[in-house]
Parts: sequence; structure tokens; C-alpha cells
Amino acid sequence: MSTSDRVEQPSGADAILTERRDDHILIIRMHRPHRRNAFDGATAHALEAVIDDYEADDQLRCAIITGSDTVFSSGQDLIAAAAGDMAGAKRRGGFGIMGQPPRKPIIAAVEGHALAGGLELCLACDLIVSSRTASMGLPEAARSLVAMGGGCFRLPQRIPYHLAMELILTGNAWPATRFAELGLVNKLTEPGQALAGALELAHDIVRAGPLAVLASKQIVRHSYEWTDDEAWTNQMEYVNTVIGSEDMHEGLRAFAEKRPAQWKGR
Repeated sequence: MSTSDRVEQPSGADAILTERRDDHILIIRMHRPHRRNAFDGATAHALEAVIDDYEADDQLRCAIITGSDTVFSSGQDLIAAAAGDMAGAKRRGGFGIMGQPPRKPIIAAVEGHALAGGLELCLACDLIVSSRTASMGLPEAARSLVAMGGGCFRLPQRIPYHLAMELILTGNAWPATRFAELGLVNKLTEPGQALAGALELAHDIVRAGPLAVLASKQIVRHSYEWTDDEAWTNQMEYVNTVIGSEDMHEGLRAFAEKRPAQWKGR
């Protein structure tokens, strides 16, 4: 394959681009324009590696995943799937993130379509910012496929049961404005401004105490698995990482002294 072919038809590491913003924010951009940002196996492994690096970097506190101005992601690359090339990674699962999302916060910034695995990728994120003109859906059943990247069990946790059933069983796509009404989308923006809107949320997150953010995310994620009685006990595994920390004391001092806190992450 020529160099020009690789540029025009990126896969793997060439299809997952990264950029750091303000030291603490990582922007992850899907870049497979010839497949509408659909994932093959190499691209899933590349995203898994980027998520691993994000987790390991103590300076990074929030990530944003986005696509192009016209498409977020159309899901699994069906041409690759027909050849037996499924978009999964061994540890983090579908697309290199769906089975094991990062412990740190991650935001989806959506322009254009987020369909099939594209919506499931959004469901693996903690917040969703979308252009008003974007659309989302799970069209798998219409093709005699099953949304097996979390769509069939995560979507009913986020929106009402009957509406989740309608989306899953009909395969129809809905506008992002509808998902915002249902509470799935945190913030709507004008076209072309989804990344800017996600950056605003990311800056709010990085201003908070990083240890408390990590602990709080884990409690929220596991809360779906716990009874109320279990939650009182189980949350302490995460709360104890914050109690007595330098950051906790700094947060209290900064509040009393009416100044911004200087977090150390310990």
C-alpha cells in the first residue's frame, strides 16, 4: 500500500489522533473518513492503547472523544466484519473501550451521526455533548444484527424503558434534540461547536479534585449493581482514597481562604 493510500484510508494508530489541551485534557479524534469513522480491529486496538495511556498519565484528568464535523462514528466497519475483522480488543472489549471504559472521566463530542456502535461508544462515556443537528440510533435489528456493544443494556439504564425498546426494536434514528429532552445528552450546541462545548465541561471537571472525581465516578458506575444497603458499605472502598488525602485538606483550606485549590492528586 502506498503512503497516499494510508493517508486516505487510515486504520489502527493512523485512525486515532490525540491532542493535549491545557495539560490536563486529552482530545481523542476518530479519523477514518473513508468508512465514516467505523471501527475495524486495528482501530479498536489503537483506541485501547490510547485509553491505557490516558489512564497511566497522572497529568491527564479528562478525555474527550470526537469524530469529524459530519460524522461521529457509524459503528462497526461492516466491510471488515464480512471478512471476519471485528472491532474488539482483548481487555477493553468493543472499540477498545466499551467493555472497560477508563476510570477517569471521558466525554463524547458528537457531530453528524452516532449510529450503532457509534451510539454505544457514547454510552461508554460519562457525558455527551452534541450538535443540535446530530442524530443517534441503534439500527442493528433492522439488519438482523444485535447491538452487542452495550446498547441493549446500557440504553435502558439511561432513558425510559419503552423509548429504549422503540429505538432498539425499530432501528430508527432520533435527533440529538430528542435525546437531550430525555436526559441522555448533557449539552446541545450549534453545528460545529460540540467539541467546544465538551471542552467547557472538561475544564469544569479538571477544576475539581482529581481524587474525588475518580472516586465519585466509580461509585456512580457501580451504583446500578448495588442495593441501597450494599451501597453504604461498598462506596467506602472509593471514598477512603479521598478521606485524609492532601487534596481533601487543600480543598477545605482553599474554601476557607476563598482561593482556587492547587491539586496534587494525592
